[in-house]
Amino acid sequence: MLKITNLGKTFNPGTVNEKVALKGLDLHLKDGDFVTVIGGNGAGKSTLLNAISGVWRPDCGTIEIDGVDVTHMPEHKRAKFLGRVFQDPMKGTAPDMEIDENLSIAARRGTVRKLLWGIRRGERERYRELLKPLELGLEDRLSTKVGLLSGGQRQALTLLMATLQRPKLLLLDEHTAALDPKTAAKVLEITDRIVTENKLTTLMITHNMKDAIEHGNRLIMLHEGRVVVDVSGEEKKLLTVEDLLGLFVKASGMVFSDDRAILA
Repeated sequence: MLKITNLGKTFNPGTVNEKVALKGLDLHLKDGDFVTVIGGNGAGKSTLLNAISGVWRPDCGTIEIDGVDVTHMPEHKRAKFLGRVFQDPMKGTAPDMEIDENLSIAARRGTVRKLLWGIRRGERERYRELLKPLELGLEDRLSTKVGLLSGGQRQALTLLMATLQRPKLLLLDEHTAALDPKTAAKVLEITDRIVTENKLTTLMITHNMKDAIEHGNRLIMLHEGRVVVDVSGEEKKLLTVEDLLGLFVKASGMVFSDDRAILA
């Protein structure tokens, strides 16, 4: 589903601000993989997602999504393959539009646009049914402007919108980091359900080692722009935070007293 080969990117080359963000990174995801991505600041996590999304072009390497080489494809053209949820709950929705209007935009994404008067009754019923499983009461607030929702409600709605068209690849860029622990747990529960029910191939960045272990079927850790840890299946299920730290120390040659050193 996703095939990244020898991906490299250096920002501000030849200057005092030169930063090697990705260093010959290789990553292959099978159809239906749910991969959690962890690593310290500057490890290359968001840079990787931006490369996949087409925010910038790599210096070297290739990116293929579902067999299509998108390495040099403009961001707006490769968007049809992707769904993305950002860390900031304010992104991904139109705050001055109502819930049903936001869902309508997401439902029409990638289709030929037609001039329609409002949203049909059948569409609203569909949106109610889609919102009910979130258990946030949004199905009864379709006419509420999204800007009035809480961060957790908005992030859950953004997640639903990002997956309405069942993208080839779902990118979750620390989508629970700005939420309180209780709300973050709820959004992760919703994430697991949507990903599983729709069999979505997913990359989820997180700074929480426990979440990285508990969610998904595969875990990778980035360090200095490359993958240094890659575990899946039963090995991942049996991992503890201490085990993960040990794997990182072994792979990177660095020693830390606690996980904050990696995840700060």
